[in-house]
Amino acid sequence: MSTTLPTRFSDDELRQYADVGFVIVRGLLSEEETDLLRAIAHQDRVLRERAYARADGEGGAVKLVVENELPRDTIYGAIVRARRVVDRMEQLLGEEVYHYHHKMILKEPRVGGAWAWHQDYGYWYNFGCLYPSLASCMIAVDRATRENGCLQVLAGSQRAGRVDHGPVGDQTGADPERVAALCERHPRVHVELDPGDAVFFHCNLMHRSDQNHSDHPRWAFICCYNARSNSPYKPSRHPVYSPLEKWDDTRVLEVGRAHRKRQQADVSATGS
Repeated sequence: MSTTLPTRFSDDELRQYADVGFVIVRGLLSEEETDLLRAIAHQDRVLRERAYARADGEGGAVKLVVENELPRDTIYGAIVRARRVVDRMEQLLGEEVYHYHHKMILKEPRVGGAWAWHQDYGYWYNFGCLYPSLASCMIAVDRATRENGCLQVLAGSQRAGRVDHGPVGDQTGADPERVAALCERHPRVHVELDPGDAVFFHCNLMHRSDQNHSDHPRWAFICCYNARSNSPYKPSRHPVYSPLEKWDDTRVLEVGRAHRKRQQADVSATGS
């Protein structure tokens, strides 16, 4: 990552987040960091073995992998701990944050499914988080376009508060009547990203994505954070507060290169 890039949000970006519920950061990861993340993820056998599908209610299904554990020796763990991400999250949430979970979305060419309209807090609420003091950072592993099912958001919809959610295929989707009303009042934005770009967004921001009908994959790495004061009041599938060690941004490349070398050595040893 270039040392000339800012590692915190400007006042204008913070005002934008408060207004529309999201901020795009171009080049959050450098080209080398992004190439490492893509190469590692696409050749990660464990990741593919843990991936599961969620039917989208539109005839398709999207694959994802959700992880609560935060390893120290992988590029995934280095990105989640990186100051360029964590410091920004603490600006958005106004206090110390911790790792709630991270996930990889595997939207494959031609078969990658959609995500129904939803808010993340629509179901995180049921996991014991009393307040919408959570946010996510989604990093484009591959180029994200309208054609391959990029993220869509209703700008400013986070101000509506939490909307009731229910089953949509195997997913959890927002009340269609409320979604229709919000679509009339808030502009829909297609968040097209180049590899390494990121979007930080509020847990009540209404969002979805379409199926991938293109010949190109659309993988995305998502880091989710919770405010320390919002630690769940009851056990759930995601962790309660524990301190998150911040790492210098240079660790992303350092850990990523080591991770890739181990992966290549393993492939050479197994022949697969």
